Amino acid sequence: MPVYGVERYLGECLESLLAHPGDDIEVVAVNDASPDGSGAIMDAFAARDARVRPVHLTANVGLGGARNAGLAQAKGDYVWYIDSDDWVPDGAVRTVLDRLALHHPDVLIVDHAEVFGDGTVVPRVSAGLLGDAPTPLHLSRRPELLRLAQSACTKIARRAFLEENGLRFHPGWYEDAAYSHPLLMAAGTIDVLDVVCYKYRQQTPGAITASVSDRHFEVFAQYERVFAAVDQAGGRFEQFRPELFRLMINHYLVIIGHERRLGRRSRKAFFRRIVEDYRRRLPDGGYLPPGGVGGLKHRLVRNDAYGAYTLLRLAHRLTSQRLAAVRSSRRPAPALRLPVPTTGVATVPRQRAEVDAAVLDTTH
Repeated sequence: MPVYGVERYLGECLESLLAHPGDDIEVVAVNDASPDGSGAIMDAFAARDARVRPVHLTANVGLGGARNAGLAQAKGDYVWYIDSDDWVPDGAVRTVLDRLALHHPDVLIVDHAEVFGDGTVVPRVSAGLLGDAPTPLHLSRRPELLRLAQSACTKIARRAFLEENGLRFHPGWYEDAAYSHPLLMAAGTIDVLDVVCYKYRQQTPGAITASVSDRHFEVFAQYERVFAAVDQAGGRFEQFRPELFRLMINHYLVIIGHERRLGRRSRKAFFRRIVEDYRRRLPDGGYLPPGGVGGLKHRLVRNDAYGAYTLLRLAHRLTSQRLAAVRSSRRPAPALRLPVPTTGVATVPRQRAEVDAAVLDTTH
């Protein structure tokens, strides 16, 4: 558990893990030179519960580096990376341990839910991706599993498997991309537990998804590492190249389409980098692009059509603003009272919506 600037949430996270009554877990909490009181909170929990093992770093190494430091201290058979501003629901630890004991897979994927500041909970489940395929399975049976959230927090991995394959986190933002995809490709067996076992807090202060910064360009280096893993695998991962390519372009488009990640001056340069990776990484046999607006955006990248892409974004904003204005101006229609006819039937024509517009989603 990397810990940095989370004193507001850390107690809830630790409590959710330590609610598990057994001594078959350890919580390696890594204080990544946090400037707040998080380190003291870690120590207080460790003083009353021997299952907590605090590690204090003298210099900040970032999320990936802190995870690597925690892994170096871990002794358990399996490793579950937990972000310290998130938490696990009641019974999740027991559910995960029971499932691991059932099949002993290299990797266990669990479902998660996103929790927003207003209390809204949105489950993100794996249902439908597996079809009738029995688990555990190899990724070649269901490469669609690569489309699940890249988050390391939804993937519990056998520690010996991580060591054997040298699976670690790299520096920079979007570090989960260069960890999660090689993890699944290298796994001999993957199990999937379609139970929400992780609560992912959204819109926390300092989240990179809401930070305007040129550090978002670091995503290109992470995918460089993903495809390096494919290139160096001696053909073992080649079958996954088309799916990874599609996911890479989708991910890039999510970043550039977000209003709070890239400044106006950086957006064009980011688009050029997408085009460069598209042309350099396009599989020899092609790939299956998404349909609808997503597919249109892929074609704009293929043709290096930044001007058309900006018009698409503008159309989305204008359409969204118009729809929002229409919704806010609507008032409940007054009740219509008709006299009861003595003969015949009285009818009222159905009202049609005044606006019928397609919303162009530029964030996916």
